[in-house]
Amino acid sequence: MRAIGNGYTETKRKYHARIEFLFYQMMRLHKLYHRFTFLPFSPLPLLSNPSLLPLAPPLRFTRRHGTAANFASMASSRFRNLAPISVAPAEDAAGSVSSSVNAAASLDYEDESTVGGRYCIPPSVISDIVDAPPVPALSFSPLRDKIIFLKRRALPPLAEIARPEEKLAGIRIDGKCNTRSRMSFYTGIGIHEILPDGTLGPETEVCGFPVGAKINFVSWSPDGCHLSFSIRVNEEDSDSSKLTVWIADVKTGIATQLFQSPNVHLNAVFDNYVWVNNSSLLVCTIPSSRGPPPKKPLVPGGPKIQSNEEKNIVQVRTFQDLLKDEYDEDLFDYYATSQLVLASLDGTTKEIGPPAVYTSMDPSPDQKYILISSIHRPYSFIVPCGRFPKKVELWSADGKLIRELCDLPLAEDIPIAFNSVRKGMRSINWRPDKLSILYWVETQDGGDAKVEASPRDIIYTQPAEPLEGEQPTILHKLDYRYGGVSWCDDSLALVYESWYKTRKIRTWVVSPGSEDVAPQILFDRSSEDVYSDPGSPMMRRTQAGTYIIARIKKESDERRYIVLNGIGATPEGNIPFLDLFDINTGEKMERIWESNKEKYYETVVALMSDQEEGDLHLDKLKILTSKESKTENTQYYFVSWPDKKIVQLTNFPHPYPQLASLQKEMIRYQRKDGVQLTATLYLPPGYNPSTDGPLPCLVWSYPGEFKSKDAAGQVRGSPNEFAGIGSTSALLWLARRFAILSGPTIPIIGEGDEEANDRYVEQLVASAEAAVEEVIRRGVADPKKIAVGGHSYGAFMTANLLAHAPHLFCCGIARSGAYNRTLTPFGFQNEDRTLWEATNTYVEMSPFMSANKIKKPILLIHGEEDNNPGTLTMQSDRFFNALKGHGALCRLVVLPHESHGYTARESIMHVLWETDRWLHKYCVSNNSDAGEDHATDTLKEHVTKGTTNTEKVVATSGGGSKEVSDLEYEDYHSLPRSSLW
Repeated sequence: MRAIGNGYTETKRKYHARIEFLFYQMMRLHKLYHRFTFLPFSPLPLLSNPSLLPLAPPLRFTRRHGTAANFASMASSRFRNLAPISVAPAEDAAGSVSSSVNAAASLDYEDESTVGGRYCIPPSVISDIVDAPPVPALSFSPLRDKIIFLKRRALPPLAEIARPEEKLAGIRIDGKCNTRSRMSFYTGIGIHEILPDGTLGPETEVCGFPVGAKINFVSWSPDGCHLSFSIRVNEEDSDSSKLTVWIADVKTGIATQLFQSPNVHLNAVFDNYVWVNNSSLLVCTIPSSRGPPPKKPLVPGGPKIQSNEEKNIVQVRTFQDLLKDEYDEDLFDYYATSQLVLASLDGTTKEIGPPAVYTSMDPSPDQKYILISSIHRPYSFIVPCGRFPKKVELWSADGKLIRELCDLPLAEDIPIAFNSVRKGMRSINWRPDKLSILYWVETQDGGDAKVEASPRDIIYTQPAEPLEGEQPTILHKLDYRYGGVSWCDDSLALVYESWYKTRKIRTWVVSPGSEDVAPQILFDRSSEDVYSDPGSPMMRRTQAGTYIIARIKKESDERRYIVLNGIGATPEGNIPFLDLFDINTGEKMERIWESNKEKYYETVVALMSDQEEGDLHLDKLKILTSKESKTENTQYYFVSWPDKKIVQLTNFPHPYPQLASLQKEMIRYQRKDGVQLTATLYLPPGYNPSTDGPLPCLVWSYPGEFKSKDAAGQVRGSPNEFAGIGSTSALLWLARRFAILSGPTIPIIGEGDEEANDRYVEQLVASAEAAVEEVIRRGVADPKKIAVGGHSYGAFMTANLLAHAPHLFCCGIARSGAYNRTLTPFGFQNEDRTLWEATNTYVEMSPFMSANKIKKPILLIHGEEDNNPGTLTMQSDRFFNALKGHGALCRLVVLPHESHGYTARESIMHVLWETDRWLHKYCVSNNSDAGEDHATDTLKEHVTKGTTNTEKVVATSGGGSKEVSDLEYEDYHSLPRSSLW
């Protein structure tokens, strides 16, 4: 199984990676942006163990640009990060909030001497929530008889984020550790036995490694008897800061090093290690012959030249951290090159294969073969390493080359249109239901989504060692773009395809072992239509450690069924379910489980009764579920058939008891063009609108594109979900007695041949007007005290609203946004037309072009090392200068060392302080009439006093501030980007 670690490794069973992304697709947009988006950003997922994830089919949607890395880790946090095991009892929530708010209200935000050049802390009612003990992650053993708790620390200090990093080929590398930089970690591992009654036995702490070690890449052996993990210790020492591999005995908890030599270290830039069988691992190590890193020449050997004398059409988005010259190429090779070592638990080791830039290692289910992927030169200066030449080879388990499957050339010319892909073999995997059968897909349209072709993709299968002259077998031909396969056996597999332009998604039933059985369409629907989602098949673990569709038998029935796990979207909210489904007739036979819809929100996390091979009996079914309510945090339960007996597995205390009695309501309202909109309205504990009157209100959202009004108006999410509060969530201001309108839908609709963004501003303003009118109508929001905010594309939204709908909001907070779309000329977000194809759209959508219209106070926050393809730090710099040049009341805060999301405690606390200060000065204290230009009046007041509040603040630990004139804008082309726009 793939490590549970914090690494950017490709999932061993790539199917599991698709699970996480599919799960993201099912999550509500507004929840992503108050629960997940605002979690401290870590580029490395904390847990990738499929045993705790909802076992869904592979990815049935083609990935949109810029959603993979960040959203994949956010999406699975509900099931991976549980509440802390113990939290000190808190005071009465109502009393705590009331007294703290009074204390916070006394802060003198008018004292400008508190503003410049140092990190600040927000009021304690906010900081106490953020500083609460972090929750552990958990993972079940392969046999579901044990569970481990992976313990974590609080927010990291800035000193860790500030560690030097190499920005190479689209990734960031910590040279001392030889891993991806800014890698989060665990502080301890606790093992619990699951007792026969479903409760947990006493904890066995994994021990034997140095005190203070940082733990990564935790993974179960296939038989569940051992845990593997890596540790690093003293990061000041170049040797001990590198990762070593350890093995722990699950029964005793005692851990020992895998390699007897202390000089063998893990190379975790790409893959790290994988269990080949119960007693051996294949490990990516730093080559023993490697010397010191190459030195950058003081005098360049010549100019940097790029040429297109062949007149090739190469359109790429604004990738960051790219290679710049030959020295960068050498440095990338230095850190990314690994030597594969086959290591046994008895201490024997064997180097296999030559040193290379290995990116993934995937043993076959029968443990006889290993699928090895690597990248090689020639490299590129305009695309990241994912598009470098890629070689896929088949090796024997002892490291002998059997055959080369493909050697794909450099892919600089993948079109920017959605559903465009790389030419040649892709998505090469092992069939999980067979011992050693490969499958893959090849495009028939040259990878260009704009080319008409039928079929567009073909799925092939072939034995690992085919007979001489044996050609690959065609499994299925697709007219849309391939989205994955859920395998069961020779009689059943589900194939998924989708097409973004039309939002069409289809599920096919195929019989892999019967060429005479024609494929049949099982589901043909719109991916936007959540009400029609039938669910995804529950998956079971095989003895080989792979996952296949679970077959279900009923005692009184000879037929075999599958179980569909669905989110159950309805106009009243999500009501998750399990349906017994007859794959032969395509009919739902019976709903065997459904979430409580009156008070609780329950979801099925995983199947727990798959220890034995063969069909599962319905009356012996056992599942793991999560359960939560508006005020009760998530707990986990076992549910067992036939009587559906429920056993509570966890009993975690409330993570922020001071807000335990907050009020939450999913509300519906209508845009002036008839589109139905939804939002989640949060009100502070104890608030009564009839006696307390309207409150200051913070609207926090993120626009989304749709192809139909009906789909845009559908309800997503549940009114009973627990209010998860991340480290920079807008919900933190409930503690400051704000009303929070979280995730109001901002649909940008382009029906038929119409492009959504051609009416972006019009639809954006209409959606915001409807939201504001609704909170005012309900009497919960003061019309003069409504602020708007957002992160990334939400920041873009915020700036546009202040420019085009100044009558709605008193101020805005825009974090890590992009404001000038001419700086992203080859597409952005879900726009795949170029600047030259849609010039007016690019210009009209850019708030930079409307900087002269922004009169309301706007706070801009940006990470100085933003690695997102669309949101260069330069975007905020230049937008701030444009605003300042027109006398706007504005403020720019650039966070040193931070990326697209913010990680360090100092940075996060300062972001909260800045936001609270802004809301206090320009929202809570706003006493102007609704139609009065408060921003202009305030600016005039500052000018009269001889000062303006338009300074740029760069928070630094050194106590200084840096003016805009000190910045070298030319250097920003090398700043990094992540995958979230």
